[in-house]
Amino acid sequence: MKMAYATELVGTYFLVLTVGLMSLSQSPFAPLAIGSALMIMVYMGGHVSGAHYNPAVTLAVWMRGKLPTGDVAAYWIAQLIGAVLAALTVLYLTGKTFAAAPGADVTWARALAVEAIFTFALALVVLNSATARQTERNSFYGLAIGFTIVVAAFAGGAISGGAFNPAVGIGPMLIDTLLGHGTLGNVWLYIVGPFAGAILAALFFRAQNPEPEPGAAIPSAPPGEERVKPGEFTAPRPGGAPSAS
Repeated sequence: MKMAYATELVGTYFLVLTVGLMSLSQSPFAPLAIGSALMIMVYMGGHVSGAHYNPAVTLAVWMRGKLPTGDVAAYWIAQLIGAVLAALTVLYLTGKTFAAAPGADVTWARALAVEAIFTFALALVVLNSATARQTERNSFYGLAIGFTIVVAAFAGGAISGGAFNPAVGIGPMLIDTLLGHGTLGNVWLYIVGPFAGAILAALFFRAQNPEPEPGAAIPSAPPGEERVKPGEFTAPRPGGAPSAS
């Protein structure tokens, strides 16, 4: 599992690096770049770690039963390290820090709601496109996950600050606060909101996709084809044929 942890660190690093550089550029295409970065990193690491890059997604996948309890803390640590390293890289490249923050005159309740709502959407898309039996062996999971963030950032970013990910909230804020900017007071919004959304998504997924009864027979695979376990993450082999992680 050590390579899975390294993959989570690297994927989170490039996601948060893109968030930081694009937010400082103030480009109107920032949501598209951030969602595309997530999509690319999901395809890069999906077959190794599951490509969470988000502590809230890790929580949802654990609740789904597709991540051992002993790996949860290690995933979270790897993701936070990746986020901190990305924030330091942005500081080195631009001389500036960045941190998520609610929009002007936005109440904490509204910001919290946006973080929870769109993290719910993200986690639900991850669970359905990357872990459900009904969508196993698909090649669209990265697009679905990446473009969920494009939608979330365009629709809710101006309200909540658009983290939808505790690593995106915590890592940059730690660096920003260490340099005396004092933004750590908002960090709870980007922990409570995403985790609440992830928990609701995992519960909703269970209602959408009831598992077979224990002991139920799994249809045998065609000759020469490996059977994927129910709900197991799949990723495409070169040439388009998917394989189990």
